[in-house]
Amino acid sequence: MNFFEQFNLPFAKAVCYSGFRDGQQPGGVIPSYAEVKEDLLLLQPHWTYLRLYDCDAHAQTVLEVIAKEKLGFKIMLGAYIEAEMNNFGCPWGGGIYDEAQLTLNRQKNDAKIQRLIDWANDFPHIIFSLSVGNEACVDWTDHYVPVSRVVDFAMRVKQHATQPVTFCENYVPWLNKLEPLAEVVDFISIHTYPVWEYKHIHEAIEYTNDNYNAVAKLYPHKAIAVTEAGWATNSNGRGIDPGHVNEQNQQAYYKDLMEWSAKKQIPVFFFEAFDEKWKGSAHPLEPEKHWGLFRTDRTPKLVMQDAISFQL
Repeated sequence: MNFFEQFNLPFAKAVCYSGFRDGQQPGGVIPSYAEVKEDLLLLQPHWTYLRLYDCDAHAQTVLEVIAKEKLGFKIMLGAYIEAEMNNFGCPWGGGIYDEAQLTLNRQKNDAKIQRLIDWANDFPHIIFSLSVGNEACVDWTDHYVPVSRVVDFAMRVKQHATQPVTFCENYVPWLNKLEPLAEVVDFISIHTYPVWEYKHIHEAIEYTNDNYNAVAKLYPHKAIAVTEAGWATNSNGRGIDPGHVNEQNQQAYYKDLMEWSAKKQIPVFFFEAFDEKWKGSAHPLEPEKHWGLFRTDRTPKLVMQDAISFQL
């Protein structure tokens, strides 16, 4: 089912945006209005759809900048739900909380879902879709939330907001445990990362296509978006072969993915706009820090150097 036709949206490019710069992070110092404006003006010539991960203070600034500066972006707004159960299978040892913290997280999640609804109604011309969580059901997550609870979140948002509702998750859970959720959401959102699964760049777009088709085959009556797909440019070897990541490979995957997206008319939110040094471990080559199409100082990596030169 064609996503853009179903929701009466124009086809355009999409990117994941989180604007935390050096010395900033969620729960700490956040980007200022001026910094967010600088980012959005940098992104505006290349992308129409932006994905925001949480209805937090940073997202509030983004919405304010778009509204006040009359920028043409359309937003997929998410609520970043936190652990409501322990996940003893988390490979890096996260995901273990005491009962008091889990109880607090449940309360915080309810509040976030309400904020998602409120902001959807406050910015109906900017926010075009709503996500009730991010990678909270996959086996390796450190913020596990039961599927039944995510179903409840989706149903609650659908009752009180007009935008289509989804849940952003790795493609694997959609093949089994998320079937009850698939029937509730308005569209399915999958994440596909060939490089995390030790695929070479020459295998990448075929692997992404296979991931998409596996989910689409199960749910032919549902529209599907790719809400994360990207290619890191550095790695210390933690989960990603350092020989597979560099700016040339990122450029190749981006080009292939955008051609695939346009040919199949599938929305693809490339991960991500900017590098974020707060992520992952302290190691400077930690792969979590190096997914951006731009560096943390906002200078363009190879793929965007070519795009900017073409634009000029």
